[in-house]
Amino acid sequence: MRETYDVVVVGGGAAGLSGALALTRARRSVLVVDTGEPRNAPAGHVHNYLAREGTPPGELLAAGRAEVAGYGGDFVHGGVRSAAPRDGGGFRVALTDGRTVDARRLLVTTGLVDELPDVPGLAERWGRDVLHCPYCHGWEVRDEPLVVLATGPLAAHQALLRRHWSADVTVVRHGGCAFTAEEDEQLAARGVRVVDGPVAALEVAGDALTGVRLAGGEVLPCGALVVAPRFHARADVLTSLGLAAVEQEMGGQVIGSAVPSDPTGATTVPGVWVAGNVTDPRAQVVTSVSAGSAAGAAINADLVAEETRAAVAARRAPDAGRRPAQVRA
Repeated sequence: MRETYDVVVVGGGAAGLSGALALTRARRSVLVVDTGEPRNAPAGHVHNYLAREGTPPGELLAAGRAEVAGYGGDFVHGGVRSAAPRDGGGFRVALTDGRTVDARRLLVTTGLVDELPDVPGLAERWGRDVLHCPYCHGWEVRDEPLVVLATGPLAAHQALLRRHWSADVTVVRHGGCAFTAEEDEQLAARGVRVVDGPVAALEVAGDALTGVRLAGGEVLPCGALVVAPRFHARADVLTSLGLAAVEQEMGGQVIGSAVPSDPTGATTVPGVWVAGNVTDPRAQVVTSVSAGSAAGAAINADLVAEETRAAVAARRAPDAGRRPAQVRA
């Protein structure tokens, strides 16, 4: 580790590694700090990533780390406790192992935490046959009997989306979730069955989900359970800099929280950028890669502008270009 880097990247997932790659190829000194706990670790494969379709998440990240290291990037396994502005510019970054490092710029790609419904056994199957994104996993459970756990206002939307991948979709009203008359009509028109819950437990055989058991004892066969988690931004590092996550809405309904940024990932704190799920809860892996690359380019341009200003100021200094007077013997 150096004492000072051009950029410290907090979070080594798809967004962070993509940003680090753009920056190391721009000849910037970069440190990536990562806990090694990516959000998509339970998933078997990455989907909708052109030319990387079906790649296991761990393989994708390992390849990304090797590419960044090949251009001179450094890595620390661990987390960041806090970051604070330094006198004269840049940031002092406190690592969880007790060390500190200085950075001219920060790229925070810490992702989000999925808050799952409180159903016994559900969390253990998350990312395998307990799913939320049809574009990530819809093909893999096509034509399977699907159960949608209705826990909020987006349940009808979820069920109607899943109906495109399977003709056998059942919605379980869990925790008092109700539908509007229009939603009831839409679900009926698409042949989606609606039953009252709550769901008491999951039925598993041979490490595969086979059904959900209702509180009344009825078991609904299914190959996958669809849930709607709440997405909470991992924003502790950003909070230490005065940046707060704000509620995010979809279709007029709150789906979680995220840290606001402009299209390049720049935040309201000069010198701090964000990318990936910490600022966009709906971003898939390929989207996060794109956002990380855009943020990396924006950070490099910002550093170039700073260096250019310094060079111009030095050139304009009264003694610029003067040579020391020669003393004759």
